[in-house]
Amino acid sequence: MTYQETVNYLYSLLPAYHRVGKPAYKGDLNNTLELDRLLGHPHSRYRTVHVAGTNGKGSVSHMIASVLQAAGCRTGLYTSPHLKDFRERIKVDGQMMGEEDVIAFVEEHDALIRRVQPSFFELTVAMAFDWFARTEVDVAVVEVGMGGRLDSTNIITPGLSVITNIGHDHMEFLGKTLAAVAGEKAGIIKEGVPVVIGETQDETESVFRGRAAAMNAPVTFADSVFRCSLGRFSASRATRSFRLTDMRNGSVVGGSTPLGGEAQQKNIQTVAAAVELLSGSFGLEREHFLAGMADVVASTGLLGRWQVLSRKPLTICDTGHNREGLEYVMRQIESTPRNNLHMVIGFVSDKDLSSVLPLFPRDAEYYFTRASVPRALDEKLLMAEAVNYGLTGDSYPSVAEALDAARAAAGSDDMIFIGGSTFVVADAL
Repeated sequence: MTYQETVNYLYSLLPAYHRVGKPAYKGDLNNTLELDRLLGHPHSRYRTVHVAGTNGKGSVSHMIASVLQAAGCRTGLYTSPHLKDFRERIKVDGQMMGEEDVIAFVEEHDALIRRVQPSFFELTVAMAFDWFARTEVDVAVVEVGMGGRLDSTNIITPGLSVITNIGHDHMEFLGKTLAAVAGEKAGIIKEGVPVVIGETQDETESVFRGRAAAMNAPVTFADSVFRCSLGRFSASRATRSFRLTDMRNGSVVGGSTPLGGEAQQKNIQTVAAAVELLSGSFGLEREHFLAGMADVVASTGLLGRWQVLSRKPLTICDTGHNREGLEYVMRQIESTPRNNLHMVIGFVSDKDLSSVLPLFPRDAEYYFTRASVPRALDEKLLMAEAVNYGLTGDSYPSVAEALDAARAAAGSDDMIFIGGSTFVVADAL
């Protein structure tokens, strides 16, 4: 099989949550544990960092990986979902797993895959853990897919656990309150393993402290240790300065990052706390932190986080897709100098639109669309619902058509934003 035939084969054989939603969700670790056993427990052959959270976990995972790479560590990185190429999920030192290596894994383990019948996510976790062992990484940064307690990645015992924050996402699986969601995320906290919590929240702090105490796990709330302030994002240079203050001693360090979103303020604080705890194990110094932050896109290939696609007109995409993530995005749009605003947006069909559409600006022209995944919400239904929130425009059956229409209508000093769903961004890219 060719590489694309192999990926298509996996999609046809295995249910993928990012494509079909709830039917692909597995509420236990049985398949993952069985795959891990049959592959020889590959994750036991290298050190790991485990990253969970509602928002920011992808950025934080890439930042930590970039810092480790800057320190000379051979670093694996597992994230999800992918935007352009399935292999974005599995990288070593920023390089995607090779196409031939994906083919070889599937061909070698085809009988096993058919016997265990894992979900697409369960298989990709197993593939990643196996690939990291084969390529002899020093450390792997592993991003949780959903939740934590029952996530396929949660078979590892990391050297550090990180939970960025808790927000309103996947609550049909994780619980109806923020405290319940936090309880699921806290499931990654392991016996004696330090944990960094990125954001102190009234509804969730006691959940994390309780779980950490029960597991004898030292807990650090990043926002009680570090305070980050951001400069203005420069679209021409695609970079943003930051100042990080250590609130314990008042020391200040300045740096820059190509990740321009407002949410990076809290993400940088989280990464700083994580790097401090990892420093002894990996020899991390301040210069590694600053280099990792400055080079995160180049060193890891991170896509879709306030990513500038063009400058005339300013065209930006962002994968923020739940209420908390979109609040940051809308504040950033509001503060961005521009003339008219053009919004290319789409959502998945199970999105609670009443929680997100009120966040969008009314003084924009909208291009309602749908991504090329089965879960995507029909663009005409989205347009009809959006009218109830004062959002008006036309509908387009594909992201490409919506983006073409926005580009045709936009002046050179206008702004085009693409988002609402990770999959809309994926199609745009």
